[in-house]
Amino acid sequence: MRWRGDWPRAARVVTEKRIRIATTRESYLVTCDVHFDQREFDLKCEWGLHGLLTLQPASDAVVIVDVLSFSTAVDIAVSNGASVLPYRWKDNSAKSFAIEKGAILAEGRSNGGKFTLSPASLRAIARGTALVLPSPNGSTLALSAMCLPVYTACVRNAPAIAKRVAIHGSRISVIPAGEQWHDSSLRPCLEDLIGAGAVLEALNGSLSPEAELAVAAFTRFRRDLRGTLSRCGSGKELIGRGFELDVELAAEHGVSAVTPMLVQERFIDPANAGFPPDPR
Repeated sequence: MRWRGDWPRAARVVTEKRIRIATTRESYLVTCDVHFDQREFDLKCEWGLHGLLTLQPASDAVVIVDVLSFSTAVDIAVSNGASVLPYRWKDNSAKSFAIEKGAILAEGRSNGGKFTLSPASLRAIARGTALVLPSPNGSTLALSAMCLPVYTACVRNAPAIAKRVAIHGSRISVIPAGEQWHDSSLRPCLEDLIGAGAVLEALNGSLSPEAELAVAAFTRFRRDLRGTLSRCGSGKELIGRGFELDVELAAEHGVSAVTPMLVQERFIDPANAGFPPDPR
């Protein structure tokens, strides 16, 4: 597949205030209030699914940030030459989906499988492997963006993502995924705000106040990302479960040059898939 930059015009000019996203199991109906779409700014930032649906009508591209651990796992897998098929649900349907796509299904992180959502488990994934990666946060967001270029970013590849995503236009929305409380409500988390700020800090353009906050978080903690991610709630949870290496990998800033982009249901590196080079 070759990139031609001819995304449907509907992705750029959307006037309706109500947008319906249909999925296999449910549909999301969101009221896009013009007060919250940040359209007067080039660089935007808002949390989770509602943030994505609100910002995307005034965006040229979308960047999903789920540092612990979806985006970091995708970065490491794609760095090794694998492709990643995001999947929303961690249930039996994921196995059927993997079989349908001729892919390997990532197992539960605590099950001790060869490949899981743990970034450390993917360091040895072979080139050419297709991996189905269930994730209720990062995968759901990636699959919910409409008719726009979709990237996933973490701290590791934030500078590379910023450089690549700018080829699509000046209006970039960065979406920190957040985590979920036990009642499934959104839990904004520090690591995703830092990751979003790492992308936004490397982009040119006017920043919304929400985007400025993300940049401020990254700037505040960039000198000790490993310590910060280890001490925040999500990091402490992973370390407590024995996944300290995942936190260490997620805290490495700018060590990756890959730019995972969603193409035909899977994240690949466009630089190695016949896409045009960065014109800058």
